[in-house]
Amino acid sequence: MSKNAKYHLSNVHAALIIALFGLTPLQALATTKVTEVEGISEYRLDNGLKVLLFPDPSKETVTVNVTYQVGSKHENYGETGMAHLLEHLVFKGSPKHKDIPSELSSHGARPNGTTWTDRTNYFETFAATENNINWALSMESDRMVNSFIAKKDLDSEMTVVRNEFESGENNPLRITMQRMLAAAFDWHNYGKSTIGARSDLENVSIDNLQAFYKKYYQPDNATLIVAGKFKTEDLLTKIADTFGQIPKPDRTIAPLYTLEPAQDGERQVTVRRVGDVQLLGAVYHAPQGSHPDFAAINVLNEILSATPNGRLHKSLVEAKLASSIIGMNFQWQDPGVAIFLAKVDKTADIAKSQQVFIQTLESVKENTINNTEVELAKQTLLKNLNLSFNSSETIALALSEWLGMGDWRLLFLNRDQLEQVTVADVQRVAEYYFTQNNRTLGRFIPADKPARVDIPLVEDVAALTAGYQGREAIAQGEAFDPSQDNIDSRTQTVTLDSGAKLSLLEKKTRGESVVVQISAQMGSVDNLQGLDAAGNAVGAMLMRGTNKYDRTQIKAELDKLQTTVNVKATNGNLFVSIETNKANLLPSLAIIETVLRHPSFPKNEFEVYKNETKVKIEQALQDPQRLAFEEFSRHQSPYAKKDPRYLPTFEEQLVDLNALTLEHVKQYHKSLYGAQQMQISVIGDFDHAKTEHAFAQLTKGWKADKPYSLLMREYIPLKNEPITFNTPDKENATFVASTSLPVGENHADAAALTLGNYILGGGFLSSRLATRLRQQDGLSYGAGSFIDLDETTNRASLAAYAICAPQNLKKVDKGFKEEVARLLKDGFTEEEVTAAKSGLLQSRKVSRSQDDELARNQTTNLRLGRTMAFNKDFENQLSKLTTEDLNRAFRQYIKVENFAIIQAGDMSKAI
Repeated sequence: MSKNAKYHLSNVHAALIIALFGLTPLQALATTKVTEVEGISEYRLDNGLKVLLFPDPSKETVTVNVTYQVGSKHENYGETGMAHLLEHLVFKGSPKHKDIPSELSSHGARPNGTTWTDRTNYFETFAATENNINWALSMESDRMVNSFIAKKDLDSEMTVVRNEFESGENNPLRITMQRMLAAAFDWHNYGKSTIGARSDLENVSIDNLQAFYKKYYQPDNATLIVAGKFKTEDLLTKIADTFGQIPKPDRTIAPLYTLEPAQDGERQVTVRRVGDVQLLGAVYHAPQGSHPDFAAINVLNEILSATPNGRLHKSLVEAKLASSIIGMNFQWQDPGVAIFLAKVDKTADIAKSQQVFIQTLESVKENTINNTEVELAKQTLLKNLNLSFNSSETIALALSEWLGMGDWRLLFLNRDQLEQVTVADVQRVAEYYFTQNNRTLGRFIPADKPARVDIPLVEDVAALTAGYQGREAIAQGEAFDPSQDNIDSRTQTVTLDSGAKLSLLEKKTRGESVVVQISAQMGSVDNLQGLDAAGNAVGAMLMRGTNKYDRTQIKAELDKLQTTVNVKATNGNLFVSIETNKANLLPSLAIIETVLRHPSFPKNEFEVYKNETKVKIEQALQDPQRLAFEEFSRHQSPYAKKDPRYLPTFEEQLVDLNALTLEHVKQYHKSLYGAQQMQISVIGDFDHAKTEHAFAQLTKGWKADKPYSLLMREYIPLKNEPITFNTPDKENATFVASTSLPVGENHADAAALTLGNYILGGGFLSSRLATRLRQQDGLSYGAGSFIDLDETTNRASLAAYAICAPQNLKKVDKGFKEEVARLLKDGFTEEEVTAAKSGLLQSRKVSRSQDDELARNQTTNLRLGRTMAFNKDFENQLSKLTTEDLNRAFRQYIKVENFAIIQAGDMSKAI
């Protein structure tokens, strides 16, 4: 009997049961509720599928995330990278959904798939409509067991994944980490990179991939997570009608049993490649992510690696022995690792840095942990965790990691354990795990006697979480309509006495969250000349000390207030983003006032900044992607060197940085910063009157000494000569095609060019460039295009891009030009225009549903003196576009020969 026939009889049987016994569909299909923790409910279907539902009425979006209990650790010899390669093939289609990338674009989804050591997941976030939910459940359930996994797709996608492998080969930090992990693990597959070995990628058989897929992609090895705006009963019925129709497999998955033995001596590995930065790294074996010790290890890692108060920052960065510090823990299902990395200037004595690096990590017995360090670290970790609970979308994706460790409820248990960590706990794990014989720097040296660290195990994760109830769910938000009309009707705009414009959109949000965006413009063509380095430095220095707080205190105070602040500035512009909650908004603004208006510009922090920036720029000199896109920006700004619109080369940036003094930075802030040309947007749960008063006080009397006038960027025809950068010994190259158009955001053809670009290089893997260069030719892991329409003049920049192996640069160039020529000759099709309009409009709606993105949009509206009616009008123009409109606009403005081709890579390999 065919599978379809079985399904038909099964449905008839279910209908008879419902009719005879009066059962609801949910009862008939035996969907069992297992548990509920803090608003997240777990259900189990008869076929073994776990379902986690996280309703969030405050969102106008839904996130569907399917997590499979399979990752790179399940791969056999000769099959490294198989789990990740399979992730790519699952996007190639199934019988009911033959073109998944196109469907994702047409539904305006924000999708991806990720592969890690213990799990693989596929997710998409989209506008919360019944049609979209039905589509997503149908698509994910069909590709769970019916994906094509075809030989022809393997042949093209293998080269794409190989290009992704080559892209990673360009990154010194990633390569160093891979080598350290390979040296740290003798037997466990955690020592093998998820991307796999090049030879395995090139030679894996389709039979092996299909067997791997059929074994692990089954409902009893998966968890479906749905978060966002939906009705639980309706959704459970839909899940039963889709995923519930998949039969439970009759195979069993044997448990893995390889455990890494205790390391019996320090190890070291050295990587020698072309580059401009030195790296130091240390890996320490640690228990599995579900072990109670891991909470204390997380606190210890923060104490050691945090910036600016971490021990490594103090001993290395402030002493100019390193430019920056990175620390992370890999919480895995089996015993994992704690990792620390330090970037060191290429001219520095790395031996001296290494000595201090190791001493800082392993001298905790002598330099004991104190209570202040523990409390500051816990504040930071708990702030980040608690802020994540304000977003159901974030939690829906984060649960994949905890499922990989054994149980989703470990997320909450880990939080509880983190809150209980003591100084004694941190001291104990530091002395036990962070020892010489448990460290990998890469060098093997025989020891006089064995001194092994046996990693404790958790025998039964289920026992840890059995009966766990968690806490009350955090405050729920309102069901907010993200239409332009509703946004405008709910938004109040005020011009403060300082001249700053304030936009307030008050609404109930999950966790009483609130976001703030601040933007400011300053200076003019005349008074900003030659000040690029100073303008960038001011933004980087604002959070490093004020008249009330030093850098460490700023971080500690904001962590205490559960507030995240990002400050960035360029020459002539300031950008500030704040994420907090209702209770902490006003105290946070008091700190921000001192940051923005009363920076102290400490001399020691200025030296740290210059060293960090120098190393970053030197790294960029050998990075094909950085070089190519920096040159694109330079190509689009053809101004004289003294003009503030001119973009200096990396070499010029180094010269300017070397000449920069602290007095230059202080003078820039004193003469150019003020509130006259400032826009502020607040969205979320806050007190209107108090918030308005706080910003009135923050900006009161704050005036720049020098006048402001807009830096106009009129349309200028650009040169089309090719530009090439040679980066020896880099396995990946970057291709960029650059041109300018005499069309701005207010131009009659702006909508047509926007939609046409979406078809040319936007969307998710379904654009013309992605289809040609990735799907068809298998040349590039990432290919697409983008258009940037000027808001005040009739000027736009248009670019196409692709990453590829250097030897494929000519093929990418040929493919790009052929696709543009074909588009101009044959035109767009009715089908792709209809799909693109649907996808782009839904994507813009999703953007309006994200408070941070909406806040940025609102500051732009304030700056330009407009409302969301402009956005609505633009979308109306998009919706009315015809195929003829797009063909006319593209043929009028786009010429293949007008593109300047920028290439960066190892040109000795370009053929």
